[in-house]
Amino acid sequence: MIASGASKPAGTFGFRVGDERLIKLTASAAAKVGSLLTKQGRPGGVLRVAVVGGGCSGLQYKMDLQDGPANRDILVETSGVRVVVDPKSALYVTGSELDYLDALDGGFKVKNPNAATSCSCGESFSA
Repeated sequence: MIASGASKPAGTFGFRVGDERLIKLTASAAAKVGSLLTKQGRPGGVLRVAVVGGGCSGLQYKMDLQDGPANRDILVETSGVRVVVDPKSALYVTGSELDYLDALDGGFKVKNPNAATSCSCGESFSA
């Protein structure tokens, strides 16, 4: 099961807990996200990964650091980092791996088995 209902105290958001079959981070990506969360003063924060319309191929990834999961999110703990994905984006990122390359042409890279095509810049894809 990729996501299951999480028991939650009254007054908290209704998010679900998923597993690494939804999305996982490499050790390099986890270290970079952890560093960025600490730098922003959010050691207990989350990385939000979303898919939005745009880019050369029609869809692109959007990543943001936030304080915690929102209503209906799927929360995945991977390599010591908490990642949240909204249900619509989960349809596109299932099985993906997020890596970080510390090089001139590096940065965060998504290896997505659902991407039918991607553009040469690596920033967008189609499903």
